[in-house]
Amino acid sequence: QVQLVESGGGSVQSGGSLRLSCAASGYTTNCMGWFRQAPGKEREGVASIADNGSTKYSDSVKGRFTISQDNTKNTLYLQMDSLTPEDTAMYYCAAGQMPYASCTESWVPSLAYRGQGTQVTVSS
Repeated sequence: QVQLVESGGGSVQSGGSLRLSCAASGYTTNCMGWFRQAPGKEREGVASIADNGSTKYSDSVKGRFTISQDNTKNTLYLQMDSLTPEDTAMYYCAAGQMPYASCTESWVPSLAYRGQGTQVTVSS
């Protein structure tokens, strides 16, 4: 089993920044990432990171969001810069085992384990 606990969400004005954290415990997986879901919208994978360091981003966040992990702290991060109201959503951390070629942002919502989510609200 893997337990994931997100933190760091909040309210920010357009153009602002937030850093989300995800504390992981349990057994180690080779693929982790973040996905988001806004009311009335489909889940959207935004970023992934494999244990070989490979990262992938959705086009909607590329150049603005950065995913990273601190293995010494078993913590996953999502640095979000230049936020816009379109980034408003519940953000979830996810983890699982995937073939490396499949550890991409689009597969993150399908990973086996996920946290409870943290709300991000961006006002104009």
